[in-house]
Amino acid sequence: MAAPEDRYYLSSHEWHKPEGDLVLVGISQVAVDELTDITYLEVEKDAGPIAKGETFGEVESVKATSELYSGIDGEVVAVNQEVLDNPALLNDDCYGAGWILKIKPSDPDQVKSLLSAADYQSQNDG
Repeated sequence: MAAPEDRYYLSSHEWHKPEGDLVLVGISQVAVDELTDITYLEVEKDAGPIAKGETFGEVESVKATSELYSGIDGEVVAVNQEVLDNPALLNDDCYGAGWILKIKPSDPDQVKSLLSAADYQSQNDG
């Protein structure tokens, strides 16, 4: 599955999708495929400030554990309780219902410094 072009990416496989004055954050299909069968999601930040490069939680599968990173500075305003209760949503719909955080960015343009879908895709092909 190609990376959706309406969002920006970190090389560590988190996507950031601008939506109004907020940015949704989740993990990419590449991460889901690498982890296989995601069984657990922990989010350490339920509200408050977050800095670019800061970890906000981790995702676990039967195969591995991976930390989750923010690509922007801002304020965490929401955590997706549905995906916390049912981490399998990440396996099924990582770009939709499987969003993890909503961040109100300190600088809305900061997200544009992340990888474009094309750059992220070329980094992960082959």
